[in-house]
Amino acid sequence: MCGIVGYLGKREAFPILIKGLRRLEYRGYDSAGVALINGDDSLNVYKTKGKVDNLVEFCADKDVSGSVGIAHTRWATHGEPSSRNAHPHYSTSKNLAIIHNGIIENYADIKKNLQAKGVTFQSDTDTEVLVQLVEYIMERKSLDLLTAVQVALHQVFGAYAIAILDRRDPTQIIAARKQSPLVVGIGEGEFFLGSDASPIIEYTDKVVYLEDGNIAVMRLGEELKVVSILNEEQALEVKTVDIDLGQIEKGGYPHFMLKEIFEQPECLTNCMRGRINVEGDHVTLSALIDYRRQLLSAKRVVIVACGTSWHAGLIGKQTIETLCRIPVEVEYASEFRYRNPVVGEDDVVIAISQSGETADTLAAVQLAKEKGAFIYGICNAIGSSIPRATDTGTYIHVGPEIGVASTKAFTGQVTVLTMFALALAEAKGTIDRSDYLKIVRGLNEIPGKIEEVLKTNPKVADLARTFTYAHNFLYLGRGFSYPVALEGALKLKEISYIHAEGYPAAEMKHGPIALIDSDMPVVVIATHNAMYEKVLSNIQEIKARQGRVIALVTQGDDNIAKIADEVIELPEVMECLEPLVATIPLQLLAYHVAVCKGKNVDQPRNLAKSVTVE
Repeated sequence: MCGIVGYLGKREAFPILIKGLRRLEYRGYDSAGVALINGDDSLNVYKTKGKVDNLVEFCADKDVSGSVGIAHTRWATHGEPSSRNAHPHYSTSKNLAIIHNGIIENYADIKKNLQAKGVTFQSDTDTEVLVQLVEYIMERKSLDLLTAVQVALHQVFGAYAIAILDRRDPTQIIAARKQSPLVVGIGEGEFFLGSDASPIIEYTDKVVYLEDGNIAVMRLGEELKVVSILNEEQALEVKTVDIDLGQIEKGGYPHFMLKEIFEQPECLTNCMRGRINVEGDHVTLSALIDYRRQLLSAKRVVIVACGTSWHAGLIGKQTIETLCRIPVEVEYASEFRYRNPVVGEDDVVIAISQSGETADTLAAVQLAKEKGAFIYGICNAIGSSIPRATDTGTYIHVGPEIGVASTKAFTGQVTVLTMFALALAEAKGTIDRSDYLKIVRGLNEIPGKIEEVLKTNPKVADLARTFTYAHNFLYLGRGFSYPVALEGALKLKEISYIHAEGYPAAEMKHGPIALIDSDMPVVVIATHNAMYEKVLSNIQEIKARQGRVIALVTQGDDNIAKIADEVIELPEVMECLEPLVATIPLQLLAYHVAVCKGKNVDQPRNLAKSVTVE
């Protein structure tokens, strides 16, 4: 992985490919490259370690002519980040070039067999193995490119989204996918290719999302053709993409992450629009109407997710259990898929993923389906793999999230989980009408509450400068605030590279208290709720050991202000809704610390936005 772009048409391909790569920079990467077939049918591959800007600079004196090309940003899996391991990869003859997202799991065996037949390799990647295999099959069996790709893909195990050029046929691009997203854009006499729609929407809003096991044949002057790996022609489902180009621009903000933090009031309004009525006293989710029997008869809910989505799931667990009185388990998708879980027809499995392409979560969905569970998806990316694989679900509708560190997707997921719990609780009759109305109305007010919290941005920015020295942070919370502590610590780790841990506040004295000294900043979520007094005691324990306390408190709280080193005030909300406001200053704190340290906020090292490999 991480980003694929392709173009076939009459225009010069290079500018389109470079602009497409820039659109995909949010996914995180360590090298970039491009392959172009020029007017002399020469196949030119240029690639560099580093950013797209490095690639553009490298190509400044190169021949980048041609109206057909493929391009890639790589996030290293097999082989270190370097120009030799960057994509595209040539075949031995340099007639073919390939780009690839995913992992070929049996690449070592294939490579060994090809080496025994005299094939030499120029990189350490699994990707080069695939292009060498395709060429070997073409030459050995005298096959055309499409057929050779089909034969080759029968021999590989793993996940892939690939695009291949053949110098000898400059009017064609072959692309295929399995468990890694790939989108074909259809223009007027031209085709576009992308890992998602963001490189395409500037040119066309007509797209085809390839399904697993399908191969797209793009040929100049012909209609798009999609076939299976068995060469069975597939019906085309052309969809219209509704993405505002402005949503994937910075809009005057210095970073996408800051823009997306400040978008959250509008995003959550969009998330609730049409689901909470205009009177603000009722939640309607179509899934609860269309699949009422399956959801009401569930004996248990299992939430599967990774990273930030897992933290949202922990909040969802508390909300669903509290309101619906049904047991909920939250599982790391990567562990769930490998431990032979006990799950069956009486279970509802909720899969949460911003991208809808998270490999571990998708595999967990497939496993749960095989065991007969009912699958409910919560995703942001419309048309992605998880929504297509689930029985039903809810889109969070927060718009494209470009920053690698998730912000608005997290609050969108928590909002959807809260609406799900409310709708299910009402249908089950497990919530009093007065409590139901109070929570629905409180949820409806959250965008305005977040607007209030965002006004603390200047204070958080000043605060961040004080703590850039820190090598470790501890985040503490209880109840609904414990997952917020985990999420706050994750944000700091992701973009500032400062080690941070989230912990239940009461567990501090069972180990982490040994770490506390005058150099240890401790962020404590200490709002007015049922456990306020207990958290206050935890703060006193920290101060007794010279720890430096940054406290998130409810507006007007003077008690904690007297003992904490720094205080950030939050508007008062119901306890079950506190994560939606308490997470905002933690996002801002991570952002400003990273900026002060000079880090690449939107594209932190080693991270990818859409994790399509295990």
